[in-house]
Amino acid sequence: MKTIDKIPTNKIQRASKLMTTGVKVGGNYLKYYSKKLVNSETTKDELNESNAEDIYDGLKNLKGSALKVAQMLSMEKNMMPKAYVEKFSLAQFQVPPLSAPLVRKTFKKYFGDTPESLFDTFNSESVAAASIGQVHKATKDGKDLAVKIQYPGIAESISSDLAMVKPVAMKMFNIKGKDSDKYFREVEGKLLEETDYLLEVEQSKEISEACKNIPNLRFPKYYEELSGERIITMDWMTGHHLSEFTKINTDKVKADKVGQTLWDFYMFQMHQLKRVHADPHPGNFLVDAEANLIAIDFGCVKTVPEEFYVPYFELAKPENINNPDIFLEKMYALEILRKEDSPEETKFFSELFFEMLSLFTKPFHSETFDFSDQEFFGKIAELSNKYSKDTELRKMNGNRGSKHFLYINRTFFGLYNLMNDLGAKVEINNYKNYI
Repeated sequence: MKTIDKIPTNKIQRASKLMTTGVKVGGNYLKYYSKKLVNSETTKDELNESNAEDIYDGLKNLKGSALKVAQMLSMEKNMMPKAYVEKFSLAQFQVPPLSAPLVRKTFKKYFGDTPESLFDTFNSESVAAASIGQVHKATKDGKDLAVKIQYPGIAESISSDLAMVKPVAMKMFNIKGKDSDKYFREVEGKLLEETDYLLEVEQSKEISEACKNIPNLRFPKYYEELSGERIITMDWMTGHHLSEFTKINTDKVKADKVGQTLWDFYMFQMHQLKRVHADPHPGNFLVDAEANLIAIDFGCVKTVPEEFYVPYFELAKPENINNPDIFLEKMYALEILRKEDSPEETKFFSELFFEMLSLFTKPFHSETFDFSDQEFFGKIAELSNKYSKDTELRKMNGNRGSKHFLYINRTFFGLYNLMNDLGAKVEINNYKNYI
């Protein structure tokens, strides 16, 4: 893949790039409507493919939070058109890497030396490039190492990037009202944390140590003397990315083993640590030859405060969902309902969340759950489709719920999708064996 020597870092450069992309998308719509006039049976499939291609091409050279948002959206399989999911998922692995001179410049800035001097061997060609950084293979003292290098200027451009996409995001998710900023501050804060590689090393070591007793789960060792603000050095871990494993694996026993490990890892973090790896996309996990799960990225970790955790998981119990008084109490506790809501809004959102939670919490209603259940995921897709077209919902203020929903829901949606890809059947409370 062609390397890049420079990333647009100032607000004007990045806005100009996004504007160029917007012009291309506008042209795609003109083509679509022209074809529609000639042939009324023309579908949006071609439009979606063209838009997805142009938007991804525009974002991949910007990198940073703009590309990170595309990566996050690629996990929303039930909300986004297939063309967008397929194209945006490339943000996990396939984006143009930095050129060798730019990599050396980054090392000189943060370590005062070249990578070739710091390591016994250093491959100047990256093995993986994603939204915030890229990975190189190196060796030192007989050890194979993975060296993650953050793209220049990414941390500094996060706030301006989010300011540019905010109007589009508010329209897309029907967010209104003066307190909408709490959601954008939450995203901005998490993205800024992801650019702090010193914090990532600290989080990686803490969670690795806390989860060391979970069987079939592995973590790399981190080398602080070769890590810094924008560079992380860790053990090189061998295995298939989770998405690759699901494509080639035909052994149900292995799929269940990996799925149980993944489920136990997340439930242990959520319920025991109250801190969770909040970026569950397949690029952050490997599966080795023995079907062990390897977690390799802890840039995005979400702390789950008690005042959110308690009502959130109390609503995972059918007896609470089906008790009107308890259900209403938790709706207010989670900021889904507000005292100033009209009777129409209270009724509408109570019914919407009752339907959603009754379905989405189903895995917690029994001792085992089979994530290959296509009926379950079909119902989730139907529900997403139903409310995406609901004209009543567009009239309401979609600005609902605690800010903590953003990353906790993202974590569960991502986890469910990974479990479905694996087709795993798991024991729901097995994680309690490791507390």
